[in-house]
Amino acid sequence: MNMQTSSLVSRRNLIKSAGALAGGGLLGVTAAEAEEGKMRERASGFRYCLNMSTIRGQNLSMEEDVDVAGKAGYDAIEPWLGKLHEFVGKGGSLKELRKRIEGHGMTVESGIGFAKWIVNDDAERAKGMDEAKRDMELLAEIGGKRMAAPPAGVGGSEVIPLEVVAGRYRALLELGDQTGITPQIEMWGGNPTIGTVAKAVYIALQSGHPKACFLGDAYHTYKGGCDFSNFTLLSGKAIQVYHMNDYPADPPRETINDSHRVYPGDGVGPIVELLRTFRKEGATPALSLELFNKSYWEQDALEVAKTGLAKMRDAVAKAEA
Repeated sequence: MNMQTSSLVSRRNLIKSAGALAGGGLLGVTAAEAEEGKMRERASGFRYCLNMSTIRGQNLSMEEDVDVAGKAGYDAIEPWLGKLHEFVGKGGSLKELRKRIEGHGMTVESGIGFAKWIVNDDAERAKGMDEAKRDMELLAEIGGKRMAAPPAGVGGSEVIPLEVVAGRYRALLELGDQTGITPQIEMWGGNPTIGTVAKAVYIALQSGHPKACFLGDAYHTYKGGCDFSNFTLLSGKAIQVYHMNDYPADPPRETINDSHRVYPGDGVGPIVELLRTFRKEGATPALSLELFNKSYWEQDALEVAKTGLAKMRDAVAKAEA
């Protein structure tokens, strides 16, 4: 056994033990257990992020959202821009919020906004680009790195040619060059324009921009009828953040919606296999827990955050076994 193999085995042993710990009692996490989890994350390469939709129903303040993520042991957060704008509108300090995030040892891996950068109406698209710029500027103020770029505003029977979307995505990426925020093309399963992984990746490639990347999501991959094996074609540069969630067998794909999302491992999705694919392809995206489950919103926010982190860590441990 050479040094490299020995290091790999030691790393896997660390991940296995940490995964067992996470599955057994993270709800009562201690400082030692939290540090154990951080050690495993450094070893595996995956980082864990809390998308604030997961605890949206608890109606916490922006500061409380950050504290929940930090106390639960996350590496990063993924805030929603609407709430961030509201925070500023009420006199909140972005400088102090950034200090709070960094004080917990966290980063801002991504942000969720719904600027209509993609739509056909020129005036509406111009407003969407202005909104995207404001969103990016706010994210930059708190140390953000990326922002979701979903097909907001496109629905019903409207279908925009992918070559046209690629040009508009490039314009968004160029705006990101000015602000320091990278927009990630995001698919919404079933959307007539960007409803599959293949379409989103095509748009990223066709944009011709060096920072083009894809924001993945387990639920949307399933909702869009996509094959999870498609991720064997994506490198670490192509996919930098991945929305972690799972879905039940019922209701069926045709009628399932966001509210049916469950913790990773609690549904029927190939979550462990997906993580193994990531590792095989050298991709270690930030794993961001994005749920909209109303039953979770009725629970204590910190317990929900801890449970979700434990579920993600357990899935990674199984994938690394």
